[in-house]
Amino acid sequence: MVGFDLDLTLIDPRPGVVVCLDQLSAETGVAIDSALVASRLGPPLEVELANWFKAPAVPAAADRYRELSAERAAALTTALPGAHDAVHAVRSTGGRAVVITAKWEATAQLALDHLDLTVDDLVGWRWGPQKTETLRQIGAWCYVGDHVSDVDAARRAGVVAVAVPTGPCTRGQLSRHRSTVVLDSLTDFPQWYASATGAR
Repeated sequence: MVGFDLDLTLIDPRPGVVVCLDQLSAETGVAIDSALVASRLGPPLEVELANWFKAPAVPAAADRYRELSAERAAALTTALPGAHDAVHAVRSTGGRAVVITAKWEATAQLALDHLDLTVDDLVGWRWGPQKTETLRQIGAWCYVGDHVSDVDAARRAGVVAVAVPTGPCTRGQLSRHRSTVVLDSLTDFPQWYASATGAR
């Protein structure tokens, strides 16, 4: 069982994030630096929106963002290099590929469907200790992510922490955070996976 983070691990949602945040900003009159937000994806939406909205307004803003995202974001999302091959490497040897993400499940599924990226299960609204809990529940062997919080989740769960510097965290940050392995990108994952598991 291999867990994969979604945003900036398997997919690049940033163009859709920018479009949806710009529209949210226009509708609410709240200034949001959408490019800045897109550069630091990882934490749950409500955590990010709290940087721009007063606390009482965050839930409504998050609901509206998710509506906009469901309408517009998937079509602007692209797969990161190696994403399809990485998932295939797991599934082709009888393993299960499970996406564990902070993203809303419905929006995540839209992105996966748009990209024809087939996984065995999807668990949304997970961040930090919640990812750890899910990794334990599904009996994961490793977790693949782009953020130091993904490394933390994997290590707390006692599973292999595979990191890719395709998100906001650099190779150095991921290495210093005690990742088990840092790959240049998911294009390197199939070979690493075959070596690590003895898969052929």
